[in-house]
Amino acid sequence: MKRRNFIKNTALASSLFYVPSFVNAFNSLDFNLTGFKRLVIVQLSGGNDGLNTVIPYNNDIYYKNRPSINIKNDILKLNNELALHPNLAPIKNLYDQGYLTIVNNVGYPNPNRSHFRATDIWQTASGSNEYLSAGWLGRYLDIYGKNPYNAIEVDDSLSLVMKGNKLNGMAVQNANQLYQNAQDPYFKKVLENHTNQHLSEDNLGYLYKTMIAAENSAKYIYNTTKTYNSTQTYPENPLAKQLKTAAEFINSGLDCKVLYTSLGGFDTHFNQKARQEKLLSVYAESIAAFVKDLQVNNTFKDTLILTFSEFGRRVKQNAANGTDHGTANNVFIIGENLKQKGIYNEAPNLNDLDENGDLKYSVDFRSIYATILQNWMHVDDKSILNETFKPLSFL
Repeated sequence: MKRRNFIKNTALASSLFYVPSFVNAFNSLDFNLTGFKRLVIVQLSGGNDGLNTVIPYNNDIYYKNRPSINIKNDILKLNNELALHPNLAPIKNLYDQGYLTIVNNVGYPNPNRSHFRATDIWQTASGSNEYLSAGWLGRYLDIYGKNPYNAIEVDDSLSLVMKGNKLNGMAVQNANQLYQNAQDPYFKKVLENHTNQHLSEDNLGYLYKTMIAAENSAKYIYNTTKTYNSTQTYPENPLAKQLKTAAEFINSGLDCKVLYTSLGGFDTHFNQKARQEKLLSVYAESIAAFVKDLQVNNTFKDTLILTFSEFGRRVKQNAANGTDHGTANNVFIIGENLKQKGIYNEAPNLNDLDENGDLKYSVDFRSIYATILQNWMHVDDKSILNETFKPLSFL
């Protein structure tokens, strides 16, 4: 089969091309050496306003800079400085049980305020002037992975964070639909051709091997996850749907160590209060249902949940009752095995902003990654992050 004809006629199977070829090179690695700890990531896409999420409610500078968008009523106090947004009551419940660590002032040197570039930086664990083609979780798979399904993004497309130099994760939003796509007669017929071909790059060996890996992964995911259907009640929203799928993957025993989800809409340049209120409710209620689902199935103890946004917002509100792109932000870490619970570090210093009126970072986000890799996933963080970052003490 010629390359031109192959590419022209494989549109039906294109949704399965989420994994690279030559996965057999990894078959000699024992992925289970890393244990059964799982990492679930929730990205709040668009740049969540951290100051109205974890509120410095006793700071006059906060109210002065945000006369019409500050949050002062029904706040959920954490200590004498900081409080959670009123719509984060389910998160406050986790905080009260010792299941939440809040890390303030997370960022990196020379921050970038572009959504796309800032997201790339967080997803690749790069410096602000460094451009990497593989994500930090993709590089984790390169070294410790065995199969594409060891890392799954619960979506229809795969983000940079899950793409490695040798092995990619998989994008799976519906295990049954993925399996049905892989069983399509045309897809099967294409795969039959590989038995009569020499699998070199010149005759599309790369794509054939990719399709074989995709078909095998789709079958494994379907056969494993169909044994468990969640009975937990989840709210009706896109994030909850993703997290319910993630819970089914975890509770069915799927050999998946990383699950990636996201919630968009946080680019609140105008009418921020109403928009963020709704989004924070979606986040909190979805997380609460997810945690409960894991607890009922005794898998919460082996699951760590990381929530981040690509940047925070400007301290001063704008003329449209919103906030513009900022820099440092807070990060939420949820789990049963936290060593330092509650507020991890100092509150944002509103007296010492950068030249643009943004918060200064005091914790490099890659130190959080290093902590998770080293103390939760029990792997060599330096080999994945490409340099050494001092781990934190929350794990």
